[in-house]
Amino acid sequence: MVSKTEHPRVSSGPGTARPHVRKRVILAWASWDWGSAAFNAVMTTFVFTVYLTSESFGGEAHASSVLGYGIALAGLVVAVLAPVVGQRSDAGGRRKTWLGVNTALICIVTALCFFVFPSPEFLLLGVGLIALGNVFSEFAGVNYNAMLSQISTPATIGRVSGFGWGMGYVGGIAALALVLVGFINPDVGWFGVTSENGLNIRAVAVFAAVWLAVFALPVMFAVPEVPRQERAAGIGFIASYGLLFRRIKAIFKTSPHTIWFLLASAVFRDGLAAVFTFGGVIASGTFGWLLSEVIIFAIFGNVVAAVGAIIGGFLDDRVGPKNVIVFSLVGLLVSGGVIAVLGPDDVDLLGMQWSGDTTFWVFGLLLCLFVGPAQSASRAFLARLAPAGDEAELFGLYATTGRAVSFLAPALFAAFIGIFGAQRYGIIGILLVLFLGLLALLPVRSPEKAPRAVVPEA
Repeated sequence: MVSKTEHPRVSSGPGTARPHVRKRVILAWASWDWGSAAFNAVMTTFVFTVYLTSESFGGEAHASSVLGYGIALAGLVVAVLAPVVGQRSDAGGRRKTWLGVNTALICIVTALCFFVFPSPEFLLLGVGLIALGNVFSEFAGVNYNAMLSQISTPATIGRVSGFGWGMGYVGGIAALALVLVGFINPDVGWFGVTSENGLNIRAVAVFAAVWLAVFALPVMFAVPEVPRQERAAGIGFIASYGLLFRRIKAIFKTSPHTIWFLLASAVFRDGLAAVFTFGGVIASGTFGWLLSEVIIFAIFGNVVAAVGAIIGGFLDDRVGPKNVIVFSLVGLLVSGGVIAVLGPDDVDLLGMQWSGDTTFWVFGLLLCLFVGPAQSASRAFLARLAPAGDEAELFGLYATTGRAVSFLAPALFAAFIGIFGAQRYGIIGILLVLFLGLLALLPVRSPEKAPRAVVPEA
């Protein structure tokens, strides 16, 4: 029980949400998602980390190993600090402020990647900057996700979340397209850059930093700051962990399904991340696609994922986020299962000759279609459960639980390859993680049926 002197806070319901949110505020908020795609898609997925793990940095295996350790260390930092970082931004009334600070730090470390020359002695610098970028990106994301309750209403929270995810996917496509046209493909790119001494890739880092800075600005002007919580704001950093644990205990007592959702979503979100992480690897290694073909598929895949996120957002507001997540996970299991069974082989399907490339295009895009709604609805699910004024703290826990199991899908992907001796069977490992996440989610009550959390103020 929470004592009377603890000033309990309850999660926001229909009576506490803003009755109307202007479209320009939603657009300004989603613009940050569009801008952050430059770091996620360009720096950490398709361009800069590929450059960083090339032979120029001491060999692919060595550089990849160092990058893996760097990202793992960043994940550990996020897991330990994210909930308290979110709690303190809530308490101090500085949610928007810390979103701005962390976004600026992402821009700075991204721009500094310009000085990562293609030589082994620059490997640690490059990995360190990417790792720091990941930490600041996660901290910014905690505050950004927490704003969802500020810029939506109970009737629109699903579609607003879906719109944000959609903007992120499309922003990634736009940034990648400009990078390819302006810096990667031509012998002499924009501003006269060439591939000599890795200049074109290093220039991409500056482009990504500017892209994020420009598109992150609108949210800083359009979304108001949250009120300061005087009692919670007055406690020290170390004491914040004591408050965090008291609040977790209170949430478990008053709304255990909030905790169960955090745990269940951590599992299936790891599977969702693996779909994109290993999608290109499978297309290249199992289906024999060239890099250019993988990038083309990635562009189409992001378009489909954006459409799925937006459609899923509208369905979220009508049938509830849990139903959207369950349907999406089932769709992922079916689509991924077909890819694992058919593989790259040509088969006779319903009297038609069905090639391995067709299999991956059709069912790979279906995977992308279902990933978007699952990600968007998961964020909306938690936003509906978050105690009023403490959204960033709860999204910090969201980040922490996700990091805690982030080894699961990669480990099972590798394990199934080792068991069956072929890369295509690594898909089964990813599907197993998604299935376990689905099983863990089924007993969790949907937000409208779960009791509201009550937490102490300080």
